[in-house]
Amino acid sequence: MIFRLDERLLFPDPELAEPDGLLAIDGDLSTERLLLAYQCGIFPWYSDDTPILWYSPHERFVIFPAELKISRSMRKVLTSGSFTITTNNCFEKVIAACSAIERPGQDGTWITAEMKEAYVNLHQKGHAHSVEVWQHDQLIGGLYGIKTGNIFCGESMFSLVSNASKVALIHLCGMGYKLIDCQVYTPHLASMGARMISRAEYMEFVNGEL
Repeated sequence: MIFRLDERLLFPDPELAEPDGLLAIDGDLSTERLLLAYQCGIFPWYSDDTPILWYSPHERFVIFPAELKISRSMRKVLTSGSFTITTNNCFEKVIAACSAIERPGQDGTWITAEMKEAYVNLHQKGHAHSVEVWQHDQLIGGLYGIKTGNIFCGESMFSLVSNASKVALIHLCGMGYKLIDCQVYTPHLASMGARMISRAEYMEFVNGEL
């Protein structure tokens, strides 16, 4: 069942989401609503030609930092000194790059102007964070997401140079989070150790029970 949100600051029970995870439509991207969404295991994902769509997948694709797989070739990249890594240095540039990069199989971007404004606002209030990867003083990769408790909810990443996004993710996994929420499956992340867990298990981490 798909619910229509109004001005009230609440969400329906995530267990009622459709098989694809779609739970609700409409509402807004206020800081208060977005923080409540992430605390409930819900996130927005939509495009310019649709209303705001709110998802809560029945399974979550996550990385446990202790299970991160780093290949031998990647370890050489990490020790080569080719990249410089920063955090929260230029959040707006990272989200802009994530929205601009072309991705196979995707027509356009889901990071709309409205989304960018909302997440920049979250960043300014200390809730959204970025990891940046630099080469020769040029921003060539990075990622951004939301911190909720000991979980980092990854929203998007980009790479202009081979391995740059992997470097950002590996750095993120060393920042003390219990869990990195990748939201949906990709072969790229699966190769680095990401796996599916149930919504129930995911919410135990969100609620600080694990």
